[in-house]
Amino acid sequence: MTKRLSLLALPIVIAVLLGCGALMGEEVARLSINQVSTDENQPIVKEVSLDLKKDDEIMIWSDMDIEYEGNVEFRFIITILKDGEHFGEFEIDPTDKNITVGEMKTCIMEKTEWRFSGKNTELLIEENAHYTFKGMLVASENPTLKVTKA
Repeated sequence: MTKRLSLLALPIVIAVLLGCGALMGEEVARLSINQVSTDENQPIVKEVSLDLKKDDEIMIWSDMDIEYEGNVEFRFIITILKDGEHFGEFEIDPTDKNITVGEMKTCIMEKTEWRFSGKNTELLIEENAHYTFKGMLVASENPTLKVTKA
C-alpha cells in the first residue's frame, strides 16, 4: 500500500494518508504561519522537516481564518530543501482549492469574514531523503486584514 502525506499550508499540516480513499489523512506536522510578511518586518518563515520516501504523496492544504474589508490577495511561498540543499520553491494561493472542508464565508457591505480548510495541490516525492519545508505568507497591502489563523 502506498503511503501518502499531506502538507497543509496556513497552517501547513503534514498528514499521512493510508489507502486511496482517505480525504485528509493523519496530520504529522504543522506550520502555523499566522502573520503576513511585509516590507516593514523581517520575513516570517516557519519550517518543518520530515524523512520522506520515494512515491510519498504530499498534499498541500490551507487552513485559514481571516477577515478584511475590500479585496486581499494571498500567497504562500514554500521553499523545499532536500538533505539540506535547496531543492525547489513554489507559490500557492490558499483560496484556490480543489477540495474544501468546513468553509464559512460572510460578506456584508465591504467586510469579509472567511474560515476554511482546503486542498491546494499535490507533490510526488521522487527520492528518499530528509526534506525541509519552509513557508511564508504574503498578501496584498490592506490595513484592515486580520489573520487569526493561517
